[in-house]
Amino acid sequence: MNHRQGSLALLGILSCLPGYLTAAAWTEGKWIDLSHDFAKDTLYWPTADKFAKSTVFAGETDKGYYYSAYNVAAAEHGGTHVDAPVHFARDHISVDKIPLEQLIGNGIVIRVEDQIGKRDKSDKPDRNYLISIADIERWEKQHGPIEKDSIVLFDTGSAQYWPDAEKYMGTAERGEAAVDKLNFPGLSPEAAIFLAEKRGVKAVGLDTPSIDYGASRLFKTHRELFKRNIPALENVANLKALPDKGFTLIALPMKIRGGSGGPTRVVAFLPAR
Repeated sequence: MNHRQGSLALLGILSCLPGYLTAAAWTEGKWIDLSHDFAKDTLYWPTADKFAKSTVFAGETDKGYYYSAYNVAAAEHGGTHVDAPVHFARDHISVDKIPLEQLIGNGIVIRVEDQIGKRDKSDKPDRNYLISIADIERWEKQHGPIEKDSIVLFDTGSAQYWPDAEKYMGTAERGEAAVDKLNFPGLSPEAAIFLAEKRGVKAVGLDTPSIDYGASRLFKTHRELFKRNIPALENVANLKALPDKGFTLIALPMKIRGGSGGPTRVVAFLPAR
């Protein structure tokens, strides 16, 4: 990228930021971390490789100074991460090709925790809730229509269970058989289409392991979003610390060439009021 291209890219990103974010505002506001850290207890899909960290060296060298270095390995999809459109849409953009301006911008939080957790016939809490258009419209009734190019986050209350796999995902078991026991909320395909086509959002995210709910086997929400090149953030943390609107979201994934997703540091900036 030459200087002119870099300048144009920066201008494109800045144009996506709310108008109230002046140079002074960046020094007066508050940053909120919306990411789970990565460690041996980080949650992954039952069939995915978990995070592993091994020590290369940690201690005093023969030259008399301290030095530490580690090797890490993990699946793309686990912990706080982004799903790139190519994850479920052939020939669509990979994680390294997602435009920065699509992962930086005005954020909102739609809270649906009060809709989740009703008990089924076996008296076990059923968390397989599908976030609906009606949930979105309830938010809009209070705050007004979602603005075009917003990044929409859903607070299902799931982050409080992290990293307890059974409470968070529905099962602590690993392997293919465990997939049938997954139990957590997700976004309905109809609501995904509504956000994409009627509201023009540029990304979505939520505090669960998947943008589709736990009982999904066809992953229609992934498919509807990704064929429209709308990425999804999963396992987002700390949404309770955010207001319903009026913040800037920044989600920067590991730049894996050709990757279908990657670990992501998600943060929000709350301007001083």
